[in-house]
Amino acid sequence: MSETKSAGAFLFRPRSWRRVLRFAGIATVAAVSPSTYNLQARAVAVRQIYYTAWQILPGYAALTALLGLLLIEVVMVSARRYGVTQYSLELVLRVLVLELVPLATALFVALRSGAAIGAEIGLMSVRGELDDREEAAASPLHAELVPRIAGAALAKAALTTLGCLITTWLAYVVFYGFASAGLPEFTRIVGDVFDGVELIAFGLKCLLFGLAVAIVPAATALEAEPGVLKSLPAVVLGGLLKLFAVIVAVEAATLVVKYV
Repeated sequence: MSETKSAGAFLFRPRSWRRVLRFAGIATVAAVSPSTYNLQARAVAVRQIYYTAWQILPGYAALTALLGLLLIEVVMVSARRYGVTQYSLELVLRVLVLELVPLATALFVALRSGAAIGAEIGLMSVRGELDDREEAAASPLHAELVPRIAGAALAKAALTTLGCLITTWLAYVVFYGFASAGLPEFTRIVGDVFDGVELIAFGLKCLLFGLAVAIVPAATALEAEPGVLKSLPAVVLGGLLKLFAVIVAVEAATLVVKYV
């Protein structure tokens, strides 16, 4: 119980949030710098992509397909009941592909990799392997943290893209079957839904989700006290709580901008 309370305190600690923002800015700049990726850093990034995306790819694809089919059927039945069948496909694309898939993927990756990244980096901090005086300018961060952040963000983007493709294909199959006769109408509806503004908002949201999943647990894990192993569980839980808060805030902000 005390660990849970300590973890919850991370949500209301301004100094902790300032640290996350400072770390996010410095780490993002380092992540897009080509000089960061030497042979060792590239190997760390590839390994992170493997553990975050490739290793869970079959399960993620199956889960996305099952949830997609379920939600598509729910939307179709509801639209038929209320006499708005002509809008059901557009509703599926807007709600499922634009909103639910990116959000569900962010939560999925957060539960799968956020805690693991936080625990690993927190353990390194407890052991004194990370010197926080220079943050991203420090050699351990260049060698370990930045490649993992970049790998986790890329893995999140790849899984989101795959999930959107799977659900879009399923929507076509459910509405039109396997024949190509529905392609013209389907293409027109997709073009109307994915216009320029929607694509920009969708891409920005996916980018923010990816950065949040990669950065927030790592930044919070740096607050683990050197030599105090008991501080690790609270730091990891605190990182997950902050990550979920950021994901909800990003989703809420995009919905407000688009629909209010």
